Amino acid sequence: MSYKIIAQYYKDISFEIPDSKTALLLEKDIKNYRFICDINSEKVKENIIEVSVNLKLSPIDKSAKKIIYVSVNLASLITIEGKVAKEELEKIILIEIPTRIYPNLRSMVVLLFEKSGYKKINIHEKIDFLKLYEQKKNQK
Repeated sequence: MSYKIIAQYYKDISFEIPDSKTALLLEKDIKNYRFICDINSEKVKENIIEVSVNLKLSPIDKSAKKIIYVSVNLASLITIEGKVAKEELEKIILIEIPTRIYPNLRSMVVLLFEKSGYKKINIHEKIDFLKLYEQKKNQK
Protein backbone atom coordinates (compact mmCIF):
# COMPACT_ATOMS: atom_id res chain seq x y z
CA MET A 1 0.00 0.00 0.00
CA SER A 2 1.40 3.38 -0.95
CA TYR A 3 -0.50 5.54 1.53
CA LYS A 4 -1.47 5.70 5.18
CA ILE A 5 -4.34 7.54 6.90
CA ILE A 6 -2.72 9.57 9.70
CA ALA A 7 -5.82 11.46 10.91
CA GLN A 8 -9.56 11.76 10.36
CA TYR A 9 -11.83 14.55 11.48
CA TYR A 10 -15.26 15.97 10.81
CA LYS A 11 -14.54 19.13 8.89
CA ASP A 12 -18.15 20.28 8.85
CA ILE A 13 -21.51 18.99 10.07
CA SER A 14 -24.71 20.82 9.12
CA PHE A 15 -28.20 19.59 9.92
CA GLU A 16 -30.84 22.26 9.45
CA ILE A 17 -34.61 21.92 9.60
CA PRO A 18 -35.91 25.49 9.46
CA ASP A 19 -39.32 25.20 11.14
CA SER A 20 -41.94 22.95 12.73
CA LYS A 21 -43.95 22.50 9.49
CA THR A 22 -40.86 21.18 7.72
CA ALA A 23 -40.09 18.91 10.69
CA LEU A 24 -43.60 17.45 10.66
CA LEU A 25 -43.50 16.77 6.92
CA LEU A 26 -39.91 15.57 6.72
CA GLU A 27 -40.53 11.81 6.57
CA LYS A 28 -43.08 12.35 3.80
CA ASP A 29 -41.00 14.91 1.88
CA ILE A 30 -37.65 13.12 2.18
CA LYS A 31 -38.50 11.16 -1.00
CA ASN A 32 -37.99 14.45 -2.89
CA TYR A 33 -34.33 14.44 -1.89
CA ARG A 34 -31.35 12.21 -2.60
CA PHE A 35 -27.96 11.83 -1.00
CA ILE A 36 -24.94 12.79 -3.07
CA CYS A 37 -21.28 12.40 -2.29
CA ASP A 38 -18.56 14.89 -3.23
CA ILE A 39 -14.82 14.23 -2.96
CA ASN A 40 -12.16 16.92 -2.81
CA SER A 41 -8.44 16.80 -2.13
CA GLU A 42 -5.80 19.32 -1.22
CA LYS A 43 -2.07 19.01 -0.87
CA VAL A 44 -1.06 19.98 2.68
CA LYS A 45 2.68 19.26 2.53
CA GLU A 46 5.04 17.44 0.21
CA ASN A 47 3.72 13.93 1.01
CA ILE A 48 0.52 14.82 2.91
CA ILE A 49 -2.89 15.19 1.27
CA GLU A 50 -6.25 16.04 2.81
CA VAL A 51 -9.11 14.06 1.26
CA SER A 52 -12.57 15.42 2.10
CA VAL A 53 -15.68 13.33 1.48
CA ASN A 54 -18.95 15.22 1.82
CA LEU A 55 -22.28 13.39 2.04
CA LYS A 56 -25.17 15.78 1.55
CA LEU A 57 -28.86 15.83 0.93
CA SER A 58 -29.93 17.45 -2.34
CA PRO A 59 -33.37 18.06 -3.88
CA ILE A 60 -34.10 15.71 -6.80
CA ASP A 61 -35.78 18.55 -8.69
CA LYS A 62 -33.02 21.14 -9.12
CA SER A 63 -35.60 23.93 -9.48
CA ALA A 64 -37.24 23.02 -6.15
CA LYS A 65 -36.59 25.20 -3.16
CA LYS A 66 -34.18 23.48 -0.81
CA ILE A 67 -35.98 23.32 2.53
CA ILE A 68 -33.76 21.10 4.65
CA TYR A 69 -29.99 21.16 4.68
CA VAL A 70 -27.90 18.14 5.63
CA SER A 71 -24.19 17.96 4.93
CA VAL A 72 -21.46 15.98 6.69
CA ASN A 73 -17.86 16.39 5.57
CA LEU A 74 -15.33 13.87 6.87
CA ALA A 75 -11.69 14.66 6.07
CA SER A 76 -8.71 12.33 6.13
CA LEU A 77 -5.07 13.29 6.17
CA ILE A 78 -3.00 10.77 4.29
CA THR A 79 0.71 10.37 3.78
CA ILE A 80 1.96 9.14 0.44
CA GLU A 81 4.79 6.67 0.82
CA GLY A 82 7.35 6.71 -1.95
CA LYS A 83 6.83 7.67 -5.54
CA VAL A 84 3.25 7.18 -6.72
CA ALA A 85 2.04 7.45 -10.32
CA LYS A 86 -0.62 10.08 -11.03
CA GLU A 87 -3.30 7.48 -11.86
CA GLU A 88 -2.56 5.50 -8.69
CA LEU A 89 -2.82 8.68 -6.60
CA GLU A 90 -6.13 9.49 -8.30
CA LYS A 91 -7.45 6.03 -7.37
CA ILE A 92 -6.32 6.44 -3.75
CA ILE A 93 -8.10 9.80 -3.48
CA LEU A 94 -11.27 8.92 -5.42
CA ILE A 95 -11.74 5.22 -4.58
CA GLU A 96 -9.74 3.86 -1.67
CA ILE A 97 -10.09 6.66 0.90
CA PRO A 98 -13.83 7.26 0.26
CA THR A 99 -14.50 3.51 0.43
CA ARG A 100 -12.71 3.26 3.79
CA ILE A 101 -14.34 6.28 5.43
CA TYR A 102 -17.86 6.08 3.98
CA PRO A 103 -19.22 3.83 6.77
CA ASN A 104 -18.25 6.47 9.39
CA LEU A 105 -19.69 9.25 7.27
CA ARG A 106 -22.95 7.38 6.73
CA SER A 107 -23.32 6.49 10.40
CA MET A 108 -22.96 10.17 11.38
CA VAL A 109 -25.74 11.19 8.96
CA VAL A 110 -27.98 8.38 10.24
CA LEU A 111 -27.25 9.40 13.84
CA LEU A 112 -28.23 13.02 13.13
CA PHE A 113 -31.58 11.91 11.69
CA GLU A 114 -32.23 9.37 14.45
CA LYS A 115 -31.44 11.86 17.23
CA SER A 116 -33.91 14.23 15.57
CA GLY A 117 -36.61 11.55 15.69
CA TYR A 118 -36.50 10.27 12.10
CA LYS A 119 -36.00 6.53 11.77
CA LYS A 120 -37.01 6.01 8.13
CA ILE A 121 -34.11 7.62 6.30
CA ASN A 122 -32.65 5.48 3.52
CA ILE A 123 -28.98 5.95 2.80
CA HIS A 124 -27.08 3.36 0.79
CA GLU A 125 -25.06 1.04 3.02
CA LYS A 126 -22.23 1.18 0.50
CA ILE A 127 -21.25 3.29 -2.47
CA ASP A 128 -19.27 1.68 -5.27
CA PHE A 129 -16.60 4.36 -5.65
CA LEU A 130 -14.71 2.22 -8.18
CA LYS A 131 -17.77 2.11 -10.44
CA LEU A 132 -18.27 5.89 -10.10
CA TYR A 133 -14.60 6.48 -10.89
CA GLU A 134 -14.79 4.29 -14.01
CA GLN A 135 -18.00 5.98 -15.18
CA LYS A 136 -16.44 9.41 -14.80
CA LYS A 137 -13.27 8.30 -16.57
CA ASN A 138 -15.29 6.89 -19.50
CA GLN A 139 -17.15 10.21 -19.88
CA LYS A 140 -13.93 12.05 -20.67
